[in-house]
Amino acid sequence: MVTLPYILCFALLCLFAAIRDLNTLTIPNWLNGWLAFLFLPVAVLTLPGWDVFGYHLLTGGVALVLTFALFSLGVFGGGDAKMIPAVLLWVGPAPLPEFLQITAISGGVLTLLLLGMRFLVPQPAAPGFAYEALKPGAGVPYGVAIALGAIVTVPGSLLFQ
Repeated sequence: MVTLPYILCFALLCLFAAIRDLNTLTIPNWLNGWLAFLFLPVAVLTLPGWDVFGYHLLTGGVALVLTFALFSLGVFGGGDAKMIPAVLLWVGPAPLPEFLQITAISGGVLTLLLLGMRFLVPQPAAPGFAYEALKPGAGVPYGVAIALGAIVTVPGSLLFQ
């Protein structure tokens, strides 16, 4: 399958984003840029048709508008607001409800785990990979939940049907 290297690259970039967000509470712009950019060669290689390509672009575009609105309200961080549209280019409209459900549930579980860990683990004893995330009052590394939702749902994308 010609697209397998791209799917693996997508999964690795999502995993890297999750680890980076957990470690530093940031998702770099270059990472979200590559997630979005690599959609184009995959769309060309899979030849899904202009309608499918358009639906995927529309899904990513609507997500961009909505996540930046949420970012401006302080709901999301900037990296999260850019990662969601980048991965939704790949996911597209078909598995979108499943993506939203997985991302929301895993984000809620992650939030509860972090709150519990922040209460139970003294800051100096926090493991290095999650030191920033376990600081009292720190944000939630939502890139972990976004990556999980993306990796689970992208195989159901119209690109790969």
